Amino acid sequence: MTDAEAKELETVFKALADRHRLKILNRLLATGDTAVCVCDLEAMLDLKQPTVSYHLKQLLDAGIVEREKRGSFAYFSIADDALARICGLLGHPAGPPAASQAAATA
Repeated sequence: MTDAEAKELETVFKALADRHRLKILNRLLATGDTAVCVCDLEAMLDLKQPTVSYHLKQLLDAGIVEREKRGSFAYFSIADDALARICGLLGHPAGPPAASQAAATA
């Protein structure tokens, strides 16, 4: 692992090292390709908009989520290939563990 890769992973892990951001990530993963409005995340987390925006900014800066503006509302979704990029930095192929193990034993 290069220093640049380690730095990128450090940023990702710092972004994920918070229970609210983990809940946001879980919600976005559960919705698949559907973007989620900040207002829905406020209600889910029981936090005010500035606090939710702070947490989303941490995930955005780490390249984990993408932001889309629709009128006066911001919608967030998992960034394309974010999970595959993180797995790649860790030296593991993206995909379900069972598939990776089956390929290794075949």
